[in-house]
Amino acid sequence: MRILIIKASALGDIIHALPVLDYLQQVEPGVEIDWVVEEPFRDILEGHPQLSQLHVVRTRAWRKAPLAARTRQEIAKLRATLRGRRYDLVFDIQGNIKSGLIARLTGTRDLIGFSWKSVREKPNLLFTTRHLPMQHQDYHATDKYLRLVSTHFDRDFSDMDLTTTIATDPEDDAAADALLKSLGDGRVFLFHCGTSWQTKLWAEDLWIELGRELLTIFPAASFLLSWGSEKEQQTATTVAKGIGISAQVLKRHRLKGLAALMKRVDLVVAPDTGPVHIAAAVNTPTVSFFRSTDGKRTGPRGKRNMTIQSPLSCTRCARKECIRDRECQHSIKVKTMVQAISENLEMT
Repeated sequence: MRILIIKASALGDIIHALPVLDYLQQVEPGVEIDWVVEEPFRDILEGHPQLSQLHVVRTRAWRKAPLAARTRQEIAKLRATLRGRRYDLVFDIQGNIKSGLIARLTGTRDLIGFSWKSVREKPNLLFTTRHLPMQHQDYHATDKYLRLVSTHFDRDFSDMDLTTTIATDPEDDAAADALLKSLGDGRVFLFHCGTSWQTKLWAEDLWIELGRELLTIFPAASFLLSWGSEKEQQTATTVAKGIGISAQVLKRHRLKGLAALMKRVDLVVAPDTGPVHIAAAVNTPTVSFFRSTDGKRTGPRGKRNMTIQSPLSCTRCARKECIRDRECQHSIKVKTMVQAISENLEMT
C-alpha cells in the first residue's frame, strides 16, 4: 500500500503529526508513506526512516507569482510526480484550501479529510472525497491527526505506543557533542525566547530572572539561547547578557542542527513555538508556557513535558495583539517556572 500525507506547515503542526507515521507502520507493515511539506520545514522530515519520499512545495512563492513560468513548471512537475506515485490513499491532515488543491493534483480517488466541524477552511471540503468526524476526546492536535488516519484502518490509537523521530546528520551530532563538551559538567538549559506572535512571548526581564534563579539552584549550570530571526537574536543577546557568563547565544542552526543539540541538553524552556516541539520529539524534557494559545490543545505531551498556562480568565484568546499583553506576560511567574523545571529534572 502507498499512502500520501499532506501536512505542509507549520513547524509545530508537522511535529504534532509525526506519530501518524509510526501508527501507519504498525497497522500496515510494509506500507510506503510519502509526505508533502513546505520548503522551510523540509529539514525536519528529510532522512526520516519511516518515509519513502518527500514532496517539497513552495506555495507562498507560488501565490506571489501565480503566472510565472517557474511557478507553472514547479506545479506541473509536482502534479506529474504525485500522479506517478499512484497512491492508494491520500490523507489531507492540513484541512485548508492549499492542501485540498494538492490532494487533487494526485489524481487519487480516495482523498480523506476532515468533516465540516473540524476542517480549518470550509472550501477544503470541495477537494476531499471522504470527510471523517472527530470524537469528543480528540482535543489535542495529535489526536485529531491520528483519528483522521486511524478511522480508515479501524484500529484505535489510544492504546498504542507511538514514537516520534527527527533524523540528524553526523556533522550536526559532532558539532553538538563538541559544544556540550566545552560547557563542563553542570546542567545545560536551552532557552528559546522567541516566537512569531507577540502574545506568546515572555518579557526579557523574566527570562533573565529565571536564569539567575536557576543558577542559585544549579550553580554550575550553563544556558544556551537559540533564535530564528534577527529580532529573536537581539532578545537572546539581551537575556544572555542579563544572566551572565553562564549564558551564551548560539549561532543560527538549521532545524536538524537544533534537533541534534536539543537531544543533548538537560531541558528546554520556551513559549508555544516550533523549537519546543522539536525538543519534545527528540525526548528532551521541556517546560513551556502558553498565553494566547491552549497548552492542552497544542502543547508537548508526556510526563517530561510540562506546560504552564496563563491564569488570566482571557487566556487561550488566540489574539496576536492585546492591550493586556504586559499583564498577561507577567501572569506567568518565575517561581512557577522554576518549580516546574525542578520537578521535571527530579524525574531524571
